[in-house]
Parts: sequence; C-alpha cells; structure tokens
Amino acid sequence: MAEERFNRKNPAVKRILQEVKEMQSNPSDDFMSLPLEENIFEWQFAIRGPRDSEFEGGIYHGRIQLPAEYPFKPPAFMLLTPNGRFETQKKICLSISNYHPEHWQPSWSVRTALVALIAFMPTNPEGALGSLDYKKEERHKLAIKSREEVPRYGSPERQKLIDEIHQYMLTKAPPVPELRLTSVIDEQTNDPTNNVVNDVQETPDSNAVNLNPEMVAPAEEHLNPEMGQRVQADVHEGQLNAAAGPLRVGVQAELSLSRRAPARQEAESQTPVARTQKRMDDILFTWAAIGLTIAIVALLLKKYLKTIGIVPTTSGL
Repeated sequence: MAEERFNRKNPAVKRILQEVKEMQSNPSDDFMSLPLEENIFEWQFAIRGPRDSEFEGGIYHGRIQLPAEYPFKPPAFMLLTPNGRFETQKKICLSISNYHPEHWQPSWSVRTALVALIAFMPTNPEGALGSLDYKKEERHKLAIKSREEVPRYGSPERQKLIDEIHQYMLTKAPPVPELRLTSVIDEQTNDPTNNVVNDVQETPDSNAVNLNPEMVAPAEEHLNPEMGQRVQADVHEGQLNAAAGPLRVGVQAELSLSRRAPARQEAESQTPVARTQKRMDDILFTWAAIGLTIAIVALLLKKYLKTIGIVPTTSGL
C-alpha cells in the first residue's frame, strides 16, 4: 500500500494505517480484513463461523465502510456471503455499527468489531434490521456452500482482495462438521415422573401397552405378600391406550396403592390376642354405657315420683 498517497496528518488516516499494520503483523485464524488500495476507508473482510454452532467451518465475507470521522464514529457493516443470520449486501444493525453510534467507543477498532460480529452470529436476531432467522439445517448448508463459492461483488480490485482473503481463510478454517441436531422430546417422556419409559412394552396387535411388572417392585416392598400379588395381578391385567399417557397413569396407580398400604398394614399387623383384647374392651365399654344410662333414668324417675307425692321425702319421716 502506497501510504504516501494519503494525508498522514489526518487523524482518521493515521488511525486506519495503524490498524492495517497491526492486522498484518498479528493475523488471526478467526478473521482477515484489509482495505482497498485506492480507498483505505473501505475494507473487505472474512470471518469464520463461530465454533460449536451451525456456522462452524463456514467462511463469510463482508464489507466495512469507515466514516471520515473514524474512530470517533462507528463503521457500517454488510455481509456478502449468504449465511442465514444477516441479509446480504444490506447494512446490518448491531451495537458496533453506525445504527447505534451511542454505543461506539473510539478505543474500538476493526479487529474489535470483527470479534464482536463473530459473537453475534449465533445469537437470536429478535427482529433487528438486516437480520434473518433461518433454521439450523439451512444455515449449516450455507456454511458448506460458503467455502465453495466466493461472493462476487464490485470492481475487479474488490474481487481480487476478496479472493485473496478467501484463500487465506481456507487455510485457517477447518472443514464444516456434521450438524449435531437436537432431537424433539415428547412432553410425556420428558416428564421427570415418567422414569419408567424403558419398562413399556408394545403389544404386537394393538395400540395398548402392558406395564412391566418391575414397575410395582418399589410398592411391593411396603406391602405384605398377599397385597403384592394382588397389585401385580392388577397391573398385568390392566391395559392402557398408548396415546392416552400410559406411563403417567401407571405411576398414579402405584402411588395410590402405596397410600392405602399403611392403613391395611396396620390393621393386619395386629395379633389375635390384641384383637381379642380390643373386642373385650369394646364390650365392657358398651355395658358401662348401658348401666350409666339406666342409673340416669332411675334418678329422673325417682325425682318425678317425689314431685307428685307418691314417694315420701326424708323430711316427713
């Protein structure tokens, strides 16, 4: 670059030339950016897709337009490579771009802006100007295509710089990995209470399912043998529709049985002697109540007879 062609006393030119030297002396594997020979206020750049995202391995080209007041005013950015996150050949709205000059700091540089742009790639666009919200599968396909096709833009000088940057980035960006898709989990199987999903066995001739007898093993530990056999038999015989949530119903049945278990266990845990003693106590209590009732009736009758003069009082004796 013929630096003598530019006014080095201009603060913007001086700052830009410093950044060019820094970019060349300290290159990065994540991005590359250089200005045009004829206009140092226009830069071409390429960034590699951020790791652990659907953009990983992709090479995305773009254009930076620096203002005459740089670095006191922010640059404008546009992407040239289809990517599914930002529109191409349209200025994008970011906190580091000219859409938000209130956020820009003069200490920031082209390098700083490119690092921030990479970080913005996998974020939610939330309807920002110039943003797109493609599915991960589509973005992954575009990442593969971005390595094979270099964008065509502008004059031969621009295209030459774009091609040079692309060749450099191909030596730095690893191949596009396979997309790790997240499987869609059904709400019922994702329910923490449905921890017996592996115990469900499909019947070959219907949509009904039989609950595995192992499901009732925890409940059987708290029941007597007779109770456990009854529970197991009920579970074997019961069939539930798979679409109606058999796992949840099975768990509720097990819980209801376990709630009834303590009362029955307490009743059946009493010995014959204890049961006989309890019956004797009940009989004695009943006779005591009858005797008390007779005594009260007798006292009331005696008082009534005294009142009408049939029974003499003690004072007349």
